[in-house]
Formats: sequence, C-alpha cells, structure tokens
Amino acid sequence: MKKEEFHIEYTMNRVSRHRLWNHLTTGNGLSSWFAEKVTISPNNRYSFSWKKEEQMASVIEINPERNIKFQWDNDKDSNSFFEFAIYQTELTGITTLEITDFAPPSEKEYYIDLWDSQIATLKRKLGI
Repeated sequence: MKKEEFHIEYTMNRVSRHRLWNHLTTGNGLSSWFAEKVTISPNNRYSFSWKKEEQMASVIEINPERNIKFQWDNDKDSNSFFEFAIYQTELTGITTLEITDFAPPSEKEYYIDLWDSQIATLKRKLGI
C-alpha cells in the first residue's frame, strides 16, 4: 500500500534547541521517550527496540541542531522517511518541533495519535 507524507508541528515553548536536539539524536535521549532502548553504531545506524521488536534505521540527512532524517531499513525500497526538524522564533524564543512521517492513508490518524502520545512524553521529560 502506498504511503502518504504528513507533517505535524508541536510547540515546545522555550526549550533550548540544544536540549531538544539531544533528545532527538542521542541513545539516552531517544530512549527516554521514543523507544525503550536505542543504540547507535559508529556509522550513524540506529537500533530502536520496543519490548521484543527491534527496528534499524539509517540517518540519511543531518544538520546539527536543525534536523535529522531517518529511513527505516524495511522501507529502503520506498521514498518514505521520518524527520525531526527544529525551528525557533527569534522574536519570541519559542521552539517548534516539526515531524515529517509517512503512513498508509487508512492508518494516518493512528500514526498522528502515536506521535501525539510520544511527544507528550517528550514534553514531560523536558519539563514542558
């Protein structure tokens, strides 16, 4: 089934770009909200574990403290990816996290609900 791209934005208040970046790119940071265990190999391959399931992803683009784009190994044949992008408004200092992901049309709402839940956990970890 063909997947559709979608974007979700979350206001992260005045959390620093650096602090948010650490939660999006380090093993400890990601395992505090995204997966139960995250390990990173030297060649920027990430292993994400949930209970007895493990998925591998490769970093396909990275701009420090701006964005990181991953592609799941089991999605190599498609153009799908997931990306975390950080924006900060200079005037207000408010930080926004934009997530880009792909889902089959029939499962898009499920994916959005899952991201909402995970970002709620991330916000608690960041004290927001």
